[in-house]
Amino acid sequence: MPRPTAAQLAYGSCTVLFSTLAMLLLSQTSSGLGVVIIALSALVLGLLVAMTVPARVAATTEQRVPDQRVADQRVAEPQISARRETVAAASASEPVRERA
Repeated sequence: MPRPTAAQLAYGSCTVLFSTLAMLLLSQTSSGLGVVIIALSALVLGLLVAMTVPARVAATTEQRVPDQRVADQRVAEPQISARRETVAAASASEPVRERA
């Protein structure tokens, strides 16, 4: 079983805290059974949110990968040639001295 990421822990914890607080304030329950039901439902909601975070990220990444690769290939070639010219010009004007 993979370990949860920091984003999963953060989203899950925030969901549990805020949903528990909101449900307790909105329901105005004072019985022990009501508090237990709200706490359990907040935990289930937090787990659901934490487990769906990677699914959304993976789905959007897969959709962007083909387009991004094509864009990277088009943009990468001019940058590489520009860097080579810059390095060549810089090395031609200054002598290189190495310590013995």
